[in-house]
Amino acid sequence: MVHSFEKLDRYFIMDSESGSLFSVDRPAYLVAKHRFESCGEEEARELERLDAETRAEIDADFDALIAEGVLDSKNENPPTRLSNQGVIKAMCLNICHDCNLRCKYCFADEGKYNGARGKMSVETARKALEFLVRSSGTRKNLEVDFFGGEPMMNFDVVKEAVRYGRELEKTSGKTFRFTITTNATVLKDEDVRFIDENMKNVVLSIDGRKAVHDAVRPNAAGKGSFDAALENSLKFRSVRGDREYYVRGTYTAKNLDFSRDALALADYGFDQVSLEPVVLPAGHELALTEAHLPTLKSEYRRLARAYRDRWGTARAFNFFHFNIDLGGGPCERKRLTGCGAGVEYVAVADNGDLYPCHQFVGDSEYRMGSIDEGVTRPDVAELFLGVNINTKEDCRNCFARYYCSGGCNANAAHFSGDLYRPMKLMCELSRERVECALALKACEREREGGENA
Repeated sequence: MVHSFEKLDRYFIMDSESGSLFSVDRPAYLVAKHRFESCGEEEARELERLDAETRAEIDADFDALIAEGVLDSKNENPPTRLSNQGVIKAMCLNICHDCNLRCKYCFADEGKYNGARGKMSVETARKALEFLVRSSGTRKNLEVDFFGGEPMMNFDVVKEAVRYGRELEKTSGKTFRFTITTNATVLKDEDVRFIDENMKNVVLSIDGRKAVHDAVRPNAAGKGSFDAALENSLKFRSVRGDREYYVRGTYTAKNLDFSRDALALADYGFDQVSLEPVVLPAGHELALTEAHLPTLKSEYRRLARAYRDRWGTARAFNFFHFNIDLGGGPCERKRLTGCGAGVEYVAVADNGDLYPCHQFVGDSEYRMGSIDEGVTRPDVAELFLGVNINTKEDCRNCFARYYCSGGCNANAAHFSGDLYRPMKLMCELSRERVECALALKACEREREGGENA
């Protein structure tokens, strides 16, 4: 599939199957739009004014690229179902079904997951790691994310789980890569040291500017949590060095100008930043709607320009959604299915129940078993094996499918009512982000003196 687009005052042509990206002039862009997609009325009139010789030269260039297999390439036999070897390599441990914040958009019902507040026991955490070892086949590197609620409210169990994981490494031949996601509001100095020393990656939750954050992320007493979150996150950042971490924020209908929040996070001193669109039921005061799309797309373009302008300066930073690897990228399985929820990745609730991912926790329809019983519902994993970009109708003809991998299955299930139907709003935002990311990658290569195709 060929897709032509304009971004950052430049014109681009991409080929979805081969991953090729070309920076072109406007005449080539117009010919590509006409030949591979469709032109608008004004573009068609402009194309008619193009002289025949120039158009013939462009068509000849396209013919050569097609012959090379880098333009309008085809995948004649796209897989519609992936094999399941019964190997689980990643786990989310819901170490605490409770939280010290009361975020107004929380998908986890203030950490309760629509149940009772609770904390995972040491015994359950140990059994979960043992289950992962047993279920990982020959896989050596295993991923474990301590999640909540707020995992710092059960940090003693986090520490014990890490200690036990290091013991299991000695006897199992496995290596645990631990991650923690925290709002950072209660981090002590000793916590910072432990997390820095033991976590391969750390996710710190801040939504951007103080007024934005405090409006949607109050504590249990109704007070803003920004000051504590920022102070402790900067404390952690000061010791982290070059090792993995990022600050993750959420934007809502209350901060449609979210590019300002991304830039604010960078200006606070964080060089690894992510901002995610909120996913909420229609009618929620913070929910994003299709009416917001023009503004949101404009914000991504505004952010892309500012992002590019900061390259080579002390204010440069990395924005998660602008990262695209044109040369390598994820393996085929991840390109087709994304995170691997329900197959290679599972979540463990505080009581030891197993779910496809943390966003399905508490949904009885998707309970897969438990760490004591094992997987008693293999049909859930089988279901997820059939859900991929080649079986989702909306994905099959989307230029961005290999970059978003079909979107979040939990969002599709809970908000579209069907695992095979991605949320249209999120699809629109993904396409905008992919175009921005591709344009930035081309600009980066030009800046470095290399080719951009």
